[in-house]
Amino acid sequence: MFWALDLSIFQNQQTSYGFCHFPWTWSSIFGYLDRLPRSAQLPQDSVKIVGSPNIPVKVYVMLHQKSPHVLCVTQRLRNSELVDPSFQWHGPKGKIISENSTAQITSTGSLVFQNFEESMSGVYTCFLEYKPTVEEVIKNLQLKYVVYAYREPHYYYQFTARYHAAPCNSIYNISFEKKLLQILSKLVLDLSCEVSLLKSECHRVKMQRAGLQNELFFTFSVSSLDTEKGPKPCADHSCESSKRLSKAKNLIERFFNQQVEVLGRRAEPLPEIYYIEGTLQMVWINRCFPGYGMNILKHPRCPECCVICSPGSYNSRDGIHCLQCNSSLVFGAKACL
Repeated sequence: MFWALDLSIFQNQQTSYGFCHFPWTWSSIFGYLDRLPRSAQLPQDSVKIVGSPNIPVKVYVMLHQKSPHVLCVTQRLRNSELVDPSFQWHGPKGKIISENSTAQITSTGSLVFQNFEESMSGVYTCFLEYKPTVEEVIKNLQLKYVVYAYREPHYYYQFTARYHAAPCNSIYNISFEKKLLQILSKLVLDLSCEVSLLKSECHRVKMQRAGLQNELFFTFSVSSLDTEKGPKPCADHSCESSKRLSKAKNLIERFFNQQVEVLGRRAEPLPEIYYIEGTLQMVWINRCFPGYGMNILKHPRCPECCVICSPGSYNSRDGIHCLQCNSSLVFGAKACL
């Protein structure tokens, strides 16, 4: 008879989860955890990008989102009058026509992408013809842009925690591990996050100026349930995976802090299995999907973005960086052949 799990007061719900009860009660430890409010949706970004006559301009478009307006003018020409301007855009697949459903050209010559796909990444060239004044001759200008798909890092939190335990061969430790994982999973479910147990070990530890005691060492991760092609759990800005993960982290930290507070108020002896104060540690881990990577030197305007790998590089796994591959000729390579 070592411990009990009772989630009937969790997250402002009266639902019973039907967990098995063991002799000491954790319901007061888990406490009352409110759902976090969500903020209003933010307005759509209206950034406009101008070209340079000297070097290609880098443009970053979030995967499956609308792009900013890519203008077929320089900053100087944007502030000038243009007589009889004519615009023509060419992309990786050839000439772009205004009727294209995914890449549209506005009446003023701006290029706008709808629902940007990674296959749209590449070099885009705008050809501009215009007269500075009615009397002057036609001038020509060619502007190049390199358009990159990017996405948020697929990151997660990794936690470690230690518990005073029953003897290492006890079935109570195994039962406790399962119930703890269930509770943590329920805790973050409404945030579309998941908890995964990475490692669980039981060791005998010699304490300072004391004897031996049994301890459980848990390592678990908290990550977003977002998938590469699956539907988003919700649409508003506060539902970005980074915000939901931050909320999940706060709930888990609060959960462990409450255990300390409740155990500190106990008049009776401590239970056999309990959280050891101060042992919760957290590490933030970044990773990018295959074909994407971070590079603050190459992409200083998007230093924390997972940007699609350029030709000459690849990322085959959930790493952070695109690796060099001279034989790679496409954007988003996932292998070096």
